[in-house]
Amino acid sequence: RLKKSAPDMKMFQGLRDAAIALSSDTSVRAVILRGVGDAFCSGLDVKSVIQNPLNLNRLLERPKGRLSNLAQDVSLAWRGIPAPVIAVTQGACLGGGLQIALGADFRFSHPDCKFSVMEAKWGLIPDMGGSVLLRELVSIDVAKELTMTARIFDGNAAKGYGLVTHVTNEPMEGALALAEEISARSPDCVAAAKVLFNRTWHAPVRESLEIESELQCALLVPPLKNTLAAASMGMELPIQLSFKERQDHWSEDS
Repeated sequence: RLKKSAPDMKMFQGLRDAAIALSSDTSVRAVILRGVGDAFCSGLDVKSVIQNPLNLNRLLERPKGRLSNLAQDVSLAWRGIPAPVIAVTQGACLGGGLQIALGADFRFSHPDCKFSVMEAKWGLIPDMGGSVLLRELVSIDVAKELTMTARIFDGNAAKGYGLVTHVTNEPMEGALALAEEISARSPDCVAAAKVLFNRTWHAPVRESLEIESELQCALLVPPLKNTLAAASMGMELPIQLSFKERQDHWSEDS
C-alpha cells in the first residue's frame, strides 16, 4: 500500500525494499499495489525531499553496476517480481505516481481517477522510468503530447491512451478477480510469461524467438525429468507442469 498520497524518502526506500522482498518470495502468486485513502499517489512530496540537500543525490545517483537509481527503482522494481503486479488507481495518479502505476503489469482504474504526466508543470521531465514504461503502452506522439502539456485526464481517457487495462467503478474488486484467475495457473508458467514479454517486447525477432524457446525449455525440463525417472522405475507418470510453489530462479530473469 502507498500509505501517503505523495511519496517521501522513507516511502521511496520502502517501495523498493518491498518489491525486492516480494521478488524472492516463491509463495507470492499476485501483488496488488494501491493507495490508502482518496488517492493512489499525487506525486513526489517535494517539501519533504528538499529539506535535506542530500536527498536529490540519493534519488538520482545510480550506484555502480546498477541499471536504475532509487527514483527509477520504485517504478521498475515491480517488473522484477515473477508474479503479476496489479495497480489499483483511484482519486489521483499524478507525476511520479503515474510512473509507479505504469511499472505494474496491469492497471485497474476508477473512471474518475485523475492522471497526468505532470513533471512539465515544474519544468521537468518524467525521470522515474517513464521513458521505458510509456513506450510500451503508447505511441511516441502521445507520450510527447502528454509529457509536454502535463494535461490532466480521467480514467476513461487513460484507457483510450492505453495507460490503464480496465476502467471500473470497483477497481479493487476487478484486481482481486484477475489475481485469483491468474493464481489458478502454474506459477512457473505465469513467471515465464512475464519474463517473455518483458524481455521481447522491443527485442529483434531472432532474439525474441530464442528467448521464447529458452523459457519453454525451462518449463518443460523439470516435469520431463520426473517422468523419465518414474519410467526408469517402471512407473507410469505423465508429464505435468508444476502448479505448486514457484521455482526460485525466475526473479533473476524478470
